[in-house]
Amino acid sequence: MEYEGLILEKKNYVATLTMNRPHRLNALTGEISNEYLPRIFRDLQDDDNVRALIITGAGKGFCTGADIVIFNQAAEEGRLQELLEPRGQTIGGAFVLGLYNLQKPVIAAVNGVAAGGGVSLALLADIRIASERALFNLAFVMRGLIPDCGCTYLMPRLLGTGRCYEYMYTGESIDAREAERIGLVNRVVPHEKLMEEAEALAARIVQGPPLAFKQIKRAVQSGLHNTLEQQLYIETYAQKNLMGSEDFREGLNCFREKRLPKFKGR
Repeated sequence: MEYEGLILEKKNYVATLTMNRPHRLNALTGEISNEYLPRIFRDLQDDDNVRALIITGAGKGFCTGADIVIFNQAAEEGRLQELLEPRGQTIGGAFVLGLYNLQKPVIAAVNGVAAGGGVSLALLADIRIASERALFNLAFVMRGLIPDCGCTYLMPRLLGTGRCYEYMYTGESIDAREAERIGLVNRVVPHEKLMEEAEALAARIVQGPPLAFKQIKRAVQSGLHNTLEQQLYIETYAQKNLMGSEDFREGLNCFREKRLPKFKGR
């Protein structure tokens, strides 16, 4: 399935979403961020034939956030408010919340430059695999702005505040190896192996139980805010819920029968 500026493919329980504006390093248009991406994430949530999502970019870029050409044009025409807060929404809120709340495993295959909101797009993934050519850039401060699309929420939880302040204050770029060292990405692979590695990981993940993945994601996200006592209740609720599923019984049966499980998401 192809949208303007995006390609969505589905195969073997894995959806691959490719940002497809290579001539603009896959910068986001208003339609992409406010209409197409939120619709895609809603549809993927409801599609039982999709158990994991890979996000990547076409050409040399992963995603460079808002298209500066469109941004400048909107500023000249006095339409910045409309561009930044379409229908009263927050900046990037539609696609950010759509992806954050997607209750399926998400892998970012960062193939090149990720800048601005493109960094946030990568941070919204559960797992990040980077090409050796990947580069992360938060140059907002050089424009007199702050990181947006959830970056100030997501990055401190991943890296801690000290590193975030340094990169956000200076606008310094982070190359692939530094990103791996500080934990911004899970691992770095040769550029030509990037999609092979991402697809292999996704193929491994989708063999697992979809209901458990959903509860894992909810529990981890809740754990970023909860006390330990609150989190114990979350875990207990999830376990009680999962123990009534067919997948749980399949997990017991396959262990007893010494075979690989066949989870159905029921």
